[in-house]
Amino acid sequence: MRRNKLNDRFLELGSTLEPGKPVKADKAAILSDATRMVIQLRSEAQQLKETNGSLEEKIKELKAEKDELRDEKQKLKLEKESLEHQMKLMTSTPTYMPHPTLMPAPFPQAPLAPFHAQGQAAGQKLMMPFVSYPGYPMWQFMPPSEVDTSKDSEACPPVA
Repeated sequence: MRRNKLNDRFLELGSTLEPGKPVKADKAAILSDATRMVIQLRSEAQQLKETNGSLEEKIKELKAEKDELRDEKQKLKLEKESLEHQMKLMTSTPTYMPHPTLMPAPFPQAPLAPFHAQGQAAGQKLMMPFVSYPGYPMWQFMPPSEVDTSKDSEACPPVA
């Protein structure tokens, strides 16, 4: 009975090692094939463990690089927003009118009254305010079709 169980187990092992081929009757051949298969499977398992370890290291490196890129993206986004804000401030109309600069009057005038303005000595030139234009082009609010002068001669021919 025990011998029959062992024989059945050897036949089962032989059919498992090489399915589709006829089962070997020699027990030593079955054991050597089983040993060879176990050694081969162990080496494959070791290779897979090493590959898995290297892939896990690569994953860690890629995660670190991803975090660095995310931080850099956030910094660049903040920098872009600050530059856009600066550009808005530079191109927007000022909210206050700067004090007009003073320039000497074009023609010296005689004082109208015997009393002069405080701080103005007799004989000095009167100072008048000089309002300058703002530091941006006036055409910026006109549509481009109005600013374009290339077709003026066609639209409005010169009068002879």
